[in-house]
Amino acid sequence: MTQRADSGFVSFFLIGAAALTMFYWVRVLKKMTKDQKPLYTQSREQEQKNWVYDLIKGDGEFVFVAEVPGPEDKVAVRLVDGMLYIRGTGGFSKEVPIEGANDMQIFDFKYRNGVLTLRIK
Repeated sequence: MTQRADSGFVSFFLIGAAALTMFYWVRVLKKMTKDQKPLYTQSREQEQKNWVYDLIKGDGEFVFVAEVPGPEDKVAVRLVDGMLYIRGTGGFSKEVPIEGANDMQIFDFKYRNGVLTLRIK
């Protein structure tokens, strides 16, 4: 570019303007990628905030009710040392502490239309 132009100041001015523009856009792109969270993380956080369950304490038993995604054969539930582990489809997994259920077991498991109902004795 400098060889083709007779006046050196114009070519240096154009090269400098191009370099400044390039540095500006690289800086803007870095800032955009640093500030923006991935979409899957935002949806995962939203899913965790919206998940609601009911834990009803009765005479020597608990009843747990919650929505869990997936068909019945893909829903897995475990109760280990007072911690209820629930797994569904689409990466859905939750851990729910149940105080006083250390020696209890899951007595009844029902899953209909996406609603899980457990009886823990």
